[in-house]
Amino acid sequence: MGSYQLIREKNDARLRWDPQQQQQQQQQGDVVQVQPEGKNLLYPRIEVITSDVTKDNDLELSFQKFVSSPKSPLSTLPKSSADHIGNGGQHFRRSKSGGSTAGDGRLLSLDIFRGITVALMIFVEYAGGIYPAINHSPWDGITLADFVMPFFLFIVGVSLALAYKNMSCRVSATGKAVHRALKLLILGLFLQGGYFHGIKNLTYGVDIERIRWMGILQRIAIAFLLAAMCEIWLKGDNKVNSGQSLLKRYHQQWAMAIMVTALYLSLFYGLYVPDWEYQVPMDASSSEAKIFTVKCGVRGDSGPACNAVGMIDRKILGIQHLYTRAIYGRSKECSVNSPNYGPLPLDAPSWCQAPFDPEGLLSSLMAIVTCFIGLHYGHIIVHFKDHKIRIQQWLVPSSCLVLLGVTCDYFGMHLNKVLYSFSYMCVTAGAAGFLFTAVYMMVDVWGYRHWTTVLKWMGTNALLIYVLVSCNILPVILQGFYWRRPENNILTMIGVGPKK
Repeated sequence: MGSYQLIREKNDARLRWDPQQQQQQQQQGDVVQVQPEGKNLLYPRIEVITSDVTKDNDLELSFQKFVSSPKSPLSTLPKSSADHIGNGGQHFRRSKSGGSTAGDGRLLSLDIFRGITVALMIFVEYAGGIYPAINHSPWDGITLADFVMPFFLFIVGVSLALAYKNMSCRVSATGKAVHRALKLLILGLFLQGGYFHGIKNLTYGVDIERIRWMGILQRIAIAFLLAAMCEIWLKGDNKVNSGQSLLKRYHQQWAMAIMVTALYLSLFYGLYVPDWEYQVPMDASSSEAKIFTVKCGVRGDSGPACNAVGMIDRKILGIQHLYTRAIYGRSKECSVNSPNYGPLPLDAPSWCQAPFDPEGLLSSLMAIVTCFIGLHYGHIIVHFKDHKIRIQQWLVPSSCLVLLGVTCDYFGMHLNKVLYSFSYMCVTAGAAGFLFTAVYMMVDVWGYRHWTTVLKWMGTNALLIYVLVSCNILPVILQGFYWRRPENNILTMIGVGPKK
């Protein structure tokens, strides 16, 4: 045609894909051609011929009506088949190059990965006492349980990259990030500060002078806040079309990650750790305490007694605010039932009963780096749409991280979850990258989604499950309902709570 005319519906609110109607429009001069590419109706080529180029908004609205029409071939697309593109809330989904999204826009493979991590957390929480090999390592080394925390931090980083890919106001995003971090901190203090006394007691309350300041949610809150601030304020605006340009766009964030790593290593290996002492009550009913002295006077020690991680926590937080049931209490030096807790050996060293926080201040620096690595994997999702490119961009750093971590462990920088050593960070972050890539391939590339329903639910309700199950809130609630005597409750019936 020599001229173009605007598509407008006069009597019907929707543009219907009807061959007869299309013939009538062709006769009247309004032409809409929908031609499938070959036999594939998932990617139709839509050619709109119009003469009024000043009415783009009406054109976009007509296209959206076409997409949402029940008779449109695009309406047969599954809701979780692609990334969506478009302006504002108007979009359609493509499955050829994007990741699967749920109906609410969440990345399905990320929810599945989070659900797997939650399931792993529950498994090691309750099976770790039965099978010590999967429980947390008493000190050096790594077990299945030691992957849970890094996986959650990795997921936080990926989620931040997706959440802040389109920001309307940096100041508003900063305020929301601070608010969320504060909520996590307060919830962590409430759950892990000592307010609840466990499933063996129906009492509650905590002495402020002995409240535990750090914990799992507190660590996640710190890592989340710093990573969010970097994602909001420290990123370039150059176009990304390769791995090198991706690093250039986020070079400020990588500089921050290197600085945090350097700070951890310099403090860990450079600080002098002097002798220190602590007190242990003689018995539960006595106010008298026995004083133990721990001899140190070293730098760069990675043992349980004289490391810089514990020293910083004792100096800043106070030894009375640390976790009282130290993980090294399960070591051979401190337990006759190792790798489980048990009575002290006759020749037990003086530090065996000392408090030590596995989520301390210095060790949280490397947890922040894990979050930064998750950010990088999320940036790959944002800037690359092809499955093959994404997988390649994920597998290369994952392999390098695992290889670097194993090499560091071989040369003496041991894998240690409690210290969150550099080698431990590398191995667990690389493992998180491998597992996330595997889930992405199964869900988004190969389309195996029938088994994901439960895991998706667990992934979207991870915090609720953690609060109820891992923090023993659900057992405490169930224990509160008993028959005549507190020990006659549901937990004792199923063998969870001890009978008195």
